[in-house]
Amino acid sequence: MYRRYRTICKLLTFVVLLTLFGSAGAERIKDLAHIAGVRDNQLVGYGLVVGLDGTGDQTSQTPFTVQSLKNMLQQFGITVPSNVNPQLKNVAAVAVHASLPAFAKLGQTIDVTVSSIGNAKSLRGGTLLMTPLKGADGRIYAIAQGDLLVSGLNATGSDGSNITVNVPSVGSIPNGATVERMVRSPFMDGDYLVFNLNQSDFTTANRLAMAINTTVGPGIAQAVDAASVKVSAPRDAAQRVAFASLVENITVEPGEAPARVIINSRTGTVVIGANVHILPAAVSHGTLVVTITETPQVSQPGALSAGTTVVTPQSDVDVQMGGDRMFLMDPGITLQDVVNAVNRVGATPGDLVAILNALKRAGALRAELIVI
Repeated sequence: MYRRYRTICKLLTFVVLLTLFGSAGAERIKDLAHIAGVRDNQLVGYGLVVGLDGTGDQTSQTPFTVQSLKNMLQQFGITVPSNVNPQLKNVAAVAVHASLPAFAKLGQTIDVTVSSIGNAKSLRGGTLLMTPLKGADGRIYAIAQGDLLVSGLNATGSDGSNITVNVPSVGSIPNGATVERMVRSPFMDGDYLVFNLNQSDFTTANRLAMAINTTVGPGIAQAVDAASVKVSAPRDAAQRVAFASLVENITVEPGEAPARVIINSRTGTVVIGANVHILPAAVSHGTLVVTITETPQVSQPGALSAGTTVVTPQSDVDVQMGGDRMFLMDPGITLQDVVNAVNRVGATPGDLVAILNALKRAGALRAELIVI
């Protein structure tokens, strides 16, 4: 027993050292990947919010609210005649949803969000009655109840004018649900832990496996594919937790992202990733003329310096408005040169989007063009 706890202490000490002396450009594995099976589970339920100040559902348009209220009253021994349709203004039918964290235990509390599914104007001041929250398998995992916190505001004047701030038909209840059933986690199953990368990348997966083998021991980790790394782990619960803590704090230099240009066609936003280059191309766009030339600069070493001749590119960008002339892009020009040229004349993002799209179709844009 003493030997086991001494081993755990050594692992935790090594974790602290890794945290203190990790390289500045690297990232922790816990920021790049997550353990397979250790995740949240979504819960949802249907309930009633009562106590509203006349801002509830209009029962003539939301009959399910009246039906839900009748069913609830019947459970308390109160029978409402079928030919009676209560006109309610302080009750609203709502959908309740929450996320059940991994390893949540019985009796723990979680936050819930309450959203109106009828035509209630506001949930401010309301109270959610006991609502069971179910998982995807239809089983009840938590019970929600409590007073709502609503940041939105809705006010209506006698002349029909109204003002709405934020969204008053949605509220939250901090710690408003109590966990009633645990979700089994596969964390202790098998002899391996599988780390799934948040973004699939062969280079990152390979470096992650190499970093674990270098830190813990050879053959401990194996890259399964671009998204998963399988790591041998101890079977004892305490040792497995300490081992997972050790691994997730190892720092890794992630691989560079692919060259991408992302364009939001609705807002005109253009985001340019690294390693984006443009091949030689000639472009004519309206009256905007951009001329990009490249003049190599040769650096010659001294006669007896034993140095080498170095050629460095120098890009010159000239922008003119007027004249439907075609401009030429020489080899080695980066996308940043084009962006700077467009920004210099105050052109709209739409001009840049059109140029990028044309370059991509011509095969001159060495990047993935994503339009959202």
